[in-house]
Amino acid sequence: MKSYISDIQSIKKVINDIKNLDFEYESNKLQVNYFIENEKAIALRLPLSLTFDMPTNQIVDCDYLNYILVMIRSGIATVGFFENFENQKHKVFRAYMVRKKQGKSQIKHLKTKGKSRAGSRVRLQETLDFFEDISGRINEHFEAFRIDKIGISCSETLIPYFYGTKLSLPFDKQDQRIFKIPKHIQNPTYEALIATNDFLKQGEIKFSPQGKIFLDQFTNDSATESKDDQDDW
Repeated sequence: MKSYISDIQSIKKVINDIKNLDFEYESNKLQVNYFIENEKAIALRLPLSLTFDMPTNQIVDCDYLNYILVMIRSGIATVGFFENFENQKHKVFRAYMVRKKQGKSQIKHLKTKGKSRAGSRVRLQETLDFFEDISGRINEHFEAFRIDKIGISCSETLIPYFYGTKLSLPFDKQDQRIFKIPKHIQNPTYEALIATNDFLKQGEIKFSPQGKIFLDQFTNDSATESKDDQDDW
């Protein structure tokens, strides 16, 4: 499968060109999938400034959008609040969660080794405090602002800790505002937060060989980058 990072106008044009194909919308991915002969052939990841209207198979411009981006890895996380697509507040969290010799988090160690010693208990407590701090920051944003969307990047191992804090998050796993950030983030620093937001403000056109043949009927002069992508789409 290949994909192109694309601007808003190009995404709009492609949707208009292929609107007669069968489709489905995955809100948790901000993605519209189009089918040729019952096979997914084209997938459009929408920029944050666009939303998809299922009944009409049309995209709608978002005049104003508030959202948070939450990016978590073992030992480091970033929470950013964005007002109308621009970062207004952010905070980076760090914790001593990684076992230096083994290079893996205390959570993963406990899953395989069971009981822990004093150093491990310190790391585990830091892990719990780490997620409480993240939850506290998110709650502050929800109390102060209207939040329209929630972008999350977090490994499956850490998800139970993210949702299991004593200070409950102001949303649950099924919240319709949640979407998975469609990009691997190795080190969620402030710089990564801003780069991810820039990525989300752009769209992405993905296609199979069959989808490419179909798209070749139309022009797409605004594509800015192409890549091979082996991830599940």
